[in-house]
Amino acid sequence: MAVATATTTTTTPILSPTTTLTRQTLHTSFNFFANLHPTKPTSRHLRPITKLQVSSPTNPPTTAAAAASKPTEETIFFDGGAHYGDLLTNLLLGFTLVWLPLTLAAVFRAFYLRYRFTNLRVTVISGLTGQDRSDFSYKVIKDVQVVPRFIGEWGDVIITLKDGTKVDLRSVPKFREIAKYCLSMADKSDVLTEKGPKGF
Repeated sequence: MAVATATTTTTTPILSPTTTLTRQTLHTSFNFFANLHPTKPTSRHLRPITKLQVSSPTNPPTTAAAAASKPTEETIFFDGGAHYGDLLTNLLLGFTLVWLPLTLAAVFRAFYLRYRFTNLRVTVISGLTGQDRSDFSYKVIKDVQVVPRFIGEWGDVIITLKDGTKVDLRSVPKFREIAKYCLSMADKSDVLTEKGPKGF
């Protein structure tokens, strides 16, 4: 008598362990490379801050262009009007009708005339409000002469320009010092040409 033997077949998944092992291996490998090359945070709040520091150079440029662009500072050697003695003397002599025009001229010089000598130019300012102004550089000066007034307390400075123009500065205080200063700034001889006294 034949006995039928029932054979139970158990199917074991073949790919499951392999698949699980492969996923674990890939996950482990990804973590390993991630630790070697960490990714930078992409959040804008964690963005690195760049600091800019601006400072002026300790040593200024010494090139010719920088020296030419920087203007020369203007310093005043003399700034004032006519000598007060010129006004007082002409006021005393103004009681005579003959001297009256000269007295009026002295009053005008005292109140409405101003001389200014700097290291760059000579300036003559006149007029009721100072609207009349003439400037010229020392480079255009050809000659400087002086004429003492009274007993030499004040005098006239006559400046001759290279184009032949004569600038007559009347009743200038310290006229000899101012004339020598003009000659030195114009690179001329320091020998001052002085004429004899001519009245007031």
